[in-house]
Amino acid sequence: MPDTDEHIIEAIGKTRVVVRNGNVVEVGESVIADCPLAKRFACPVTEISADAVRENIEHRIRAFGMCTPDRAVLETREFVGFGASELLSFGMKTGLIDAAVIACDGAGTVVVTDPAMVQGIGGRMSGLVRTTPYPSVIDRIEKGGGIVLDREGAAIDQGAGVALAAARGYRNVAVTVARPQDTAAIRRAHPATFIVAVHSTGMTRDEAAVVAAAADLVTACASGAVREVAGPRALVQAGISVPVYAMTERGKDLIIEKIRRSDEQVLLKPTRLPVPGDRQPEPLV
Repeated sequence: MPDTDEHIIEAIGKTRVVVRNGNVVEVGESVIADCPLAKRFACPVTEISADAVRENIEHRIRAFGMCTPDRAVLETREFVGFGASELLSFGMKTGLIDAAVIACDGAGTVVVTDPAMVQGIGGRMSGLVRTTPYPSVIDRIEKGGGIVLDREGAAIDQGAGVALAAARGYRNVAVTVARPQDTAAIRRAHPATFIVAVHSTGMTRDEAAVVAAAADLVTACASGAVREVAGPRALVQAGISVPVYAMTERGKDLIIEKIRRSDEQVLLKPTRLPVPGDRQPEPLV
């Protein structure tokens, strides 16, 4: 067990949550009051408050060991139809992507090649700001074919993760990126990377413009700026309440292929984007 056991997450409504030794020790204030997606969680958050966020995070700790040495890293169930992990996991299954660079509590930035690990890590993770390395979690990832960027410090550095994936010979690399400046830097350094901009709540219009120009997919979260800036430029919008925007042909292809292979009924309609939903996060920030 590391001497310092602390994890910082930006969870529902970008609420800052601190977990130490498997216990939630700090919950900040949310920047939004309501989120339709949060109401569909395994532990639903019907009204965003410190107590509700705490309960949700504590449920994740109990259910799959989040922020503990027992962290489970494999999952085959989909939680959100067009979530970042669901899309990347699907892309890996179909051969469109051969490696995904994501962030995992207990390990930091990792390069993953197993679709079930993409979903097991990313489908259950909120915005990870800082984490503590756990040898047991790292071993679990590596035994499943994953590569951990920083075994000693569990650094979160998505650009370095993409460079690591390229050095290991992967050519169709995808990455999830939370910081707009990192999105632009990765596009410059590794132009062929499939970039998914995530955790966009609170972005400024300038930041939204950066991710709209650099990313293949942009998740809107509770961002008004992303809806206003990325939405009209998007080729495809997947979802309405919390949409995902395909900004490039590659992003569009991934979403359309996922729809094509799905058994669910789908409405397709040419229209001007963005299309707002009746139920969106409130307020948009």
